[in-house]
Amino acid sequence: MLGIQDAEHEESAPEASRLLISKLSCSLVGQIERIKIISGTLAQQVYGQEEVTEEYCCNYGLNPEYQAEIGKGALKVVGVNPAGEVRIVELWGHRFFIATLFLPQLSSLPQRPHPLITAYLKEALDFGRVGRKVKEGESQGDVHANHNE
Repeated sequence: MLGIQDAEHEESAPEASRLLISKLSCSLVGQIERIKIISGTLAQQVYGQEEVTEEYCCNYGLNPEYQAEIGKGALKVVGVNPAGEVRIVELWGHRFFIATLFLPQLSSLPQRPHPLITAYLKEALDFGRVGRKVKEGESQGDVHANHNE
């Protein structure tokens, strides 16, 4: 999405010249952190609020050198921690593409499922149930493309 043909992940390609995903300066394993979510985004609609607290189990994240690149196209930063580091991105124009640095399943319980998991499952069920009935005159790529307008 960013047009970086040789983008790599430091965990699987530590010697690569373009590490889009790199080792965090401080591990987030077991950490709980506040996240500010941008109003009007799909993530904010799913949560129903603009600030959440989430749990992490990661040692890698977006390389800060590339943070400015995100947002120039359809991939948008929609959630950041108090230091302004990327924690949630969305692919605008896609039915349901939300990527997070935290793990929603860590705080999801059978009696209280995580809102991102519930929203994803509802979207998947809708996608299958409707059989991708597309409104007349609407291309498949246009479905839910305007969720931020």
